[in-house]
Amino acid sequence: MNENFDKSAVLNCLSKILELELAGVVRYTHYAFMIYGYNRIPIVSWLQAQADESLAHAREAGEMITHLGEHPSLAIGPLLETHQHDIGNILRESLEHEREALASYKVLLSLAEGNSVMLEEYARRMIAAEEMHQGEVDKMLRRPGDVAAFSEAKGV
Repeated sequence: MNENFDKSAVLNCLSKILELELAGVVRYTHYAFMIYGYNRIPIVSWLQAQADESLAHAREAGEMITHLGEHPSLAIGPLLETHQHDIGNILRESLEHEREALASYKVLLSLAEGNSVMLEEYARRMIAAEEMHQGEVDKMLRRPGDVAAFSEAKGV
């Protein structure tokens, strides 16, 4: 590992990622509790899988922090409770949360590029996963017959 990278900035970024992913665990678990209606079972299953994925991502971020010789945070990122539990609102809130996580992974990539292959590859893998997740949420928010992506058509 090249020791010329800004270790403090990398650790701050990893801590933010850890906290955001832990918030995702809580957020998706809460959302799963709040789903009612005909499509409850598949939506709850999907939300629970997202909570599991967020926990896996949090674990990886924590492992990266300890790999760099530091102590992972016990904090959890911001939790927003809008009391708007319509599936569309939940998905839009999820999309916003995922965008924040994606931005943090991109910052990590910019800090790691050319300095640490391990951190670079980790950041790239997480960016790909977050982009895939955003694409899935985007598709879920589209109306039948929409050709353009929801985020482009609606400015989300």
